[in-house]
Amino acid sequence: MWVQDDASVPHGIDWFRRDGQTPTIASISDIHGYLDAFRSALTAVGEADGYDPLVTVDDDGRVHWADNDYVLLLNGDLVDRGPANDECVSLLARLLAEAPPGRVRYHLGNHEMAVLFPDMFGWPDTYSVGLDRDRRAAFCRSVAMGVVPVAFEGYEYTYSHAGSNEPFDVPAVNDLAAAAAGELLATTAVEDDERRQRAIARDHDAVYGLGGMYGRGADAGLLWMDFAHVREDAPPQVVGHSRHPEPTRKGAVVCQNVIRSNLDAPGGEAVLLETPAELSAVVRTGDGVTTIPP
Repeated sequence: MWVQDDASVPHGIDWFRRDGQTPTIASISDIHGYLDAFRSALTAVGEADGYDPLVTVDDDGRVHWADNDYVLLLNGDLVDRGPANDECVSLLARLLAEAPPGRVRYHLGNHEMAVLFPDMFGWPDTYSVGLDRDRRAAFCRSVAMGVVPVAFEGYEYTYSHAGSNEPFDVPAVNDLAAAAAGELLATTAVEDDERRQRAIARDHDAVYGLGGMYGRGADAGLLWMDFAHVREDAPPQVVGHSRHPEPTRKGAVVCQNVIRSNLDAPGGEAVLLETPAELSAVVRTGDGVTTIPP
């Protein structure tokens, strides 16, 4: 299994607030199989002034969930491109197993979509498309159960991989993603099911729509719309998907996809932190960690 079978995945921060909890939301996106960058981002939070550690590192160098008051949100595209996909998946699995229920979330991105719909994408030598049927079926089951959803409602910001120019109902889109995965489970043993996969994606285009033959169009769903199409009047959101050298704001929408733009130099990893009062970004620099308003 990619992730643990734990169906207690909240749709939003109100799931915690009803019990009087106000955890800080720590969000990272687009790790893309770069384990060192993943670790660097996770450990940067504990090095920032005013923030408790998100994770600890043991004597063997393994990262573990710390005793903390965070919700860690991996906002899509954990895999593909980098050299350590299995290691990134294993680290996620360890954090899921060690954290209290609901405290670690793994969102679908467009590269997770390629696990669900591999015959739709002609991506050569990619981890997502190359998974065997058993692992693909296991991931489909996790999505169908709601363990791997699409979106999360924060204090002020809504989190999804690529976002939307219009407000959307978080439980509804999470249910839509799960329903599509349930339909896909019937196709995982078929040699060539591209037509069926495309039909299911079209039927659930609010999540899986590409917005054009190659994706990223203005009409794309929550996994695919390019940040270039985000309007200034779009509702407050935290998204990834489109590469930037640092967390980038347009109106009330902040894009956090920074890892791949900073691979050639030390630092650059960033974690967005949302509390009831503010949104900030912890950014690792070449010689330390700084906190900035994104």
